[in-house]
Amino acid sequence: MGSTPTFGTCRTISPVAYDEQLAERIRQLVAKERGITEQRMFGGLAFLLNGNMSVAASGQGGLLVRVDPADSDELVSRTPARMMEMRGREMQGWLRVDADDVRTKALLSKWVDRGVSFARSLPPKR
Repeated sequence: MGSTPTFGTCRTISPVAYDEQLAERIRQLVAKERGITEQRMFGGLAFLLNGNMSVAASGQGGLLVRVDPADSDELVSRTPARMMEMRGREMQGWLRVDADDVRTKALLSKWVDRGVSFARSLPPKR
């Protein structure tokens, strides 16, 4: 009889938690927006408008904002935002903003409004 192969020790890796206070601040800003849903995504909590991601409390800290890809380079050059990287590639249309750069309601609101406006411009997902 053969033996059962062993593959090493199993271990559970706990997911990185997103900033729940930031998520609540975003929630308050989008509360009156129709078509908003929340979904765990990218290790954080995303706020989708009609199925399109607009903004998220990132599991890596700070904010993830969806913007028009054509505006990405300009926003990176004139704001504290940086491109999101996925598997070593910068992703046009997806920006990261550090928590310190959204510490006030006014700062956060500008990014949330930008993300929601872009998501609103996209066709609804079914």
